[in-house]
Amino acid sequence: MMKKQSWTAAGMSRGRAAFTLVEMLISIVVLALLILLVTQVVNTAATVVRPANKHIDTDTQARGILDRMAVDLGRMLKRTDVDYYIKQPVNYNGHGNGHGWGRRLQTGQQGSDQIAVFSQVPGYYPSTGSQSPLSLVGYRVNQDSTSSSYLKLERMGKGLLWNGVNTSNQPPNNQNFTSPIVFLPLLIKDRWPAAADGSTEVNADYEVIGPQIFRFEYYYLLKNGSLTDVPWDRTARPNQTTIATPVSIGLIDVQAIGVAIAVIDPASRSLIPPASLFDLASDMDDFTSAPGRGVGGAKRIGDLEKNWNGVLFGDATVTPPLPGVINTGQTSTGLPVPPAAVSAIRIYNRYFDLRNF
Repeated sequence: MMKKQSWTAAGMSRGRAAFTLVEMLISIVVLALLILLVTQVVNTAATVVRPANKHIDTDTQARGILDRMAVDLGRMLKRTDVDYYIKQPVNYNGHGNGHGWGRRLQTGQQGSDQIAVFSQVPGYYPSTGSQSPLSLVGYRVNQDSTSSSYLKLERMGKGLLWNGVNTSNQPPNNQNFTSPIVFLPLLIKDRWPAAADGSTEVNADYEVIGPQIFRFEYYYLLKNGSLTDVPWDRTARPNQTTIATPVSIGLIDVQAIGVAIAVIDPASRSLIPPASLFDLASDMDDFTSAPGRGVGGAKRIGDLEKNWNGVLFGDATVTPPLPGVINTGQTSTGLPVPPAAVSAIRIYNRYFDLRNF
């Protein structure tokens, strides 16, 4: 009898150690609250990290492109007897292949600038594929809407020969292979049309180097301290019409070339229709039409980039205030642009010094 009572007491003791239904419900509620709290923390962290990753992506792309340009322009042949395919008032297709006559793209113009120079960087000779120490280097944004390279930055690195050109394997009377480099009065656009054919043509001499760059613009910092889209001092040389006439001057008045690019990450780019992205690029002023903030409207360093950021994000310093695409969700002509995608666009610039000219 005593053993049975002891067993019953032990059983009752073990029964008291179990969780009741109320305790289980309370535990489930607490666990659910903890899971909800952790989920909110993770979502908040993802919201912070996602834009940071996009910025890292655009930073990486911009840094690589600008470093490549630094090499090409740093080793550029700086002479007064060779040609440069750069923007200047006359003799070049559409303001040096850029849109320099107003904010919106006009008929016969391109949306971005184009440049081609001779540089002491490796390239490949077209006929043999052999490497050359001297190249004709060019940059452009492809504007052929049927191309897979549409609105992407392309680079050309056409290898040339120092000591004449072997024409044995070339078609007779082919002017593209009669000179190793172009000495004035010959022009790059006449000897190597691919360097100046405009961004509306698909050309095998170009390759995509900046798939996230959809806008490219450059300008000149002169030795007199002014910023301009004309590569010489117009006060000191009022009769100059090109870098070669009436006197061949090359880039002797240029202190540095300033480059501005607009970069978007791949995920955000996929959200913007191609037509809207083209229209957005066209909204970004050419250097000529971008307003200056200096005395008398003279441009200062950063004016062009400030204007582009104003197009994207708004600018309260102008009259009337510029709302920006991110606030309106559309371009100036009304094409839709997701604000979330616009928020990922970044503007970068760099100056490439030519002091050793």
